Amino acid sequence: QVQLVESGGGLVQAGGSLRLSCAASGRTFSSYAMGWFRQAPGKEREFVAVIRWSGGRTYYADSVKGRFTISRDNAKNTVYLQMNSLKPEDTAVYYCAADKGYRWPPDAYENWGQGTQVTVSS
Repeated sequence: QVQLVESGGGLVQAGGSLRLSCAASGRTFSSYAMGWFRQAPGKEREFVAVIRWSGGRTYYADSVKGRFTISRDNAKNTVYLQMNSLKPEDTAVYYCAADKGYRWPPDAYENWGQGTQVTVSS
């Protein structure tokens, strides 16, 4: 079982930056893809970005493309989400999740972290 722990959230002013981390532990597979999602109050969960452990292929939601960058450090089993030019509408709980990578883009995330709060003030 893979365990995922997010960190790096906090309060930031509009236009600022944050970098989120997702540390994976337990048994993982090289074919896994790691994604970031977010959920704002009263809203449904929203896809943000995803990356493959092997090869590093990425895919982004249109709402964050050009502002956010997903990356990974395979040696540390850690995925990052660099968030620049943050907007108040980016305020949400951010979750990382693991997909076994059978399809691209992934469509079957099975393991989820506990989430980290990102608040962007106007």
